[in-house]
Amino acid sequence: MKLLILGSGGMVGSALIREAHKRGYKDILQPSSRELDLTNQKQTHEYLASNTPTQVIVAAAKVGGIHANSTYPADFIYKNLMIAANAIEGSYQAGIRELLFLGSSCIYPKHAPQPMPEGCLLTSDLEPTNEAYAVAKIAGLKLCQYYSSQYGVKYHAAMPTNLYGPGDNYHTENSHVIPAMLRRFHEAKLAGASSVTIWGTGTPRREFLYVDDLASACFHLMAVESPPDWVNVGYGDDVTILELAESVAKVVGYQGSIETDTTKPDGTPRKLMDNSILKSLHWSPTVPLDEGLASAYQCYLKEEKGGNLRDK
Repeated sequence: MKLLILGSGGMVGSALIREAHKRGYKDILQPSSRELDLTNQKQTHEYLASNTPTQVIVAAAKVGGIHANSTYPADFIYKNLMIAANAIEGSYQAGIRELLFLGSSCIYPKHAPQPMPEGCLLTSDLEPTNEAYAVAKIAGLKLCQYYSSQYGVKYHAAMPTNLYGPGDNYHTENSHVIPAMLRRFHEAKLAGASSVTIWGTGTPRREFLYVDDLASACFHLMAVESPPDWVNVGYGDDVTILELAESVAKVVGYQGSIETDTTKPDGTPRKLMDNSILKSLHWSPTVPLDEGLASAYQCYLKEEKGGNLRDK
């Protein structure tokens, strides 16, 4: 089996590579974004045709938190649409029969039933702050669904919840909530700051999955003979943003107070995935949040000390 991981340089891609090695893959293609621009159709199609992998995992994406999604919606919809379309059509043109596309829990409506089942997709309005990204991911999911039904290929999708872990992006403005908090509380501890302020009311509930658990789920799904068109991949439990902040502060060793800035947006009130389909396929996560946060913080310290912290 020759495996191609698109987006191998990111947090998810790195976890997929670790998991592939654990599962005995010997031939793993992992082009960097400098080697392969997935927004370029000609370049992407030529790469796929010349390398002809047996399996493709599309983990590449332009990602970011509320601030980034709200500030650069055109970038998010265009780049993610191009990545999905080029990778999926290019794979089909190259005769590749197996492809897994990674989406996001933000594809579901803002006021979806909780926990969110796969069937609630496109039943009502999306969360406005990340609508551009969500639309692009929905397009990728639907491309896989329609290519499978029309051409008989095994193209399917996994919808992970909020991810964190080794290799995360710690940009001061554009990162996701866990890396943003780890960095902020760490810097506050070093500075001896008396308080740390978090965005919003602290009441929205979020679910978090350690990235190595996602990688395990992806390979599990790829081994299913006839997988569903898309499957939720979550932890199965959630916490409030304030509870998360308290957990991060404990892991980091920060002892000051935590304040909330209610002038900032909360985003979706709750985003908990319904994991029943994935559980019926005999997969469950293994890393609890506290354990994952401790591991992520140690990785942050190691990456910072080594001068290879991702913060752009």
